[in-house]
Amino acid sequence: MQETRVLFEYIDTPNQWELETYVANGGYEALRRAVAELTPDDVVQQIKDSGLRGRGGAGFPTGMKWGFIPKDPALVKYLCVNADESEPGTFSNRQLIECDPHQLIEGSAICCHAIGASQAYIYLRGEFTLGYERLQNAVEQARAGGYLGENVLGSGQTIDIVVYRGAGAYICGEETALLESMEGNRPMPRSRPPFPAVAGLYSKPTVINNVETLCNVPHIIKRGVEWYQGLGVAPRNTGTKIYSVSGHVVRPGNYEVQLGVTMRELIYDFAGGVPGDRPVKAMIPGGTSTPMIPASAIDMHMDYDSPREFGTMMGSTGVIIMDDTVCIPCAVARMMEFYNHESCGKCTPCREGTMWLRQATARIANGKGRGGDVELLDRICQGISGKTLCALGDFAIGPVLSSIQHFRDEWEHHILNGTCPPGTGKNRDGDQQSESDFVVTAKSRAVREENVETEGAV
Repeated sequence: MQETRVLFEYIDTPNQWELETYVANGGYEALRRAVAELTPDDVVQQIKDSGLRGRGGAGFPTGMKWGFIPKDPALVKYLCVNADESEPGTFSNRQLIECDPHQLIEGSAICCHAIGASQAYIYLRGEFTLGYERLQNAVEQARAGGYLGENVLGSGQTIDIVVYRGAGAYICGEETALLESMEGNRPMPRSRPPFPAVAGLYSKPTVINNVETLCNVPHIIKRGVEWYQGLGVAPRNTGTKIYSVSGHVVRPGNYEVQLGVTMRELIYDFAGGVPGDRPVKAMIPGGTSTPMIPASAIDMHMDYDSPREFGTMMGSTGVIIMDDTVCIPCAVARMMEFYNHESCGKCTPCREGTMWLRQATARIANGKGRGGDVELLDRICQGISGKTLCALGDFAIGPVLSSIQHFRDEWEHHILNGTCPPGTGKNRDGDQQSESDFVVTAKSRAVREENVETEGAV
């Protein structure tokens, strides 16, 4: 199997981030067609008919989201581009921004035309230093070339883009927390309704789309709906998807493949298999927020629907592969440290529950497990599930519950013996790693020592 490069067609072209190169490769032809030949309703209908779904994780139909925006021309409307990409294991948006930023700008401008917005904001993760430089330069080039600003391509429309740098918080990937951050507030999720399409940025109707989602738009407008429907698996999984593959693989990286590729194909056809031909133990299909699955699910199709049969989801397609040397409880303990650190603290079940999960999983991984700990983890997870304003709480419990479901024996081994299972983690043959290499950092251990009484409760 080979890649089907649409968004990545020119990703390796030298200076593709420069306007001259982008235009030479057919760039901005879709925007020119959209503003000259298509009404906003025409554009929305084409995106609906294409079957394009949000590439950020939820998979909501993009054209439907655009169609929710009120058509009243007197209303101020905004587009906010979610370029925060904070999901562990996901790095596709970063490559798009760094190597082909004009593709995102063109897609954003077409979206603005479709929803009647004159202003777009790209919320960019603060750590993306090179991405910021190239994206900001691309915006300035597009403005100077007449693709942004007043009277875009002679259409009489005003469409402009501002690049807004975030401060590096996982919660800012949640769309309403992103809006709060842009408004200068502490990033915390909002209660819904109202939804952003009714009251978003500055309480105005707002579309929020992921980078990869918008990068698909110019290709649909330029090449047509039927062409796009011919990619992937119609009607619910059309197009290509960029899969970020990392972990125990020979060639980690981003691979653009038609939706419906299997996990086995991603690992062996694209990522070169597992180093040393070791067996796969566990796979995380969409970043650490998606439940892990065992090697027996390796033929699962990576689309928006198939993973549900295995109790997981495609998510952001940050595919993480773990071989048979990984100690699952130690890996989960590290994930819980992350989610506890990134909880914004607004919702008590998430704020307190992720702390308890961090403490309990770290205690077990450190060889201090007690009888009934597996049941304790399950009870903590049930106290979080479905009880928070955003999905961070549910994201945090995914690795815990799925690891208990598929690898309960490893949790019980840790609890009964106080060590990693044979051949994994600290008990891996010839492994000289220290405890801190795969359990938790020294800082986290210090925090636990300062909270001995609280830790005793879990």
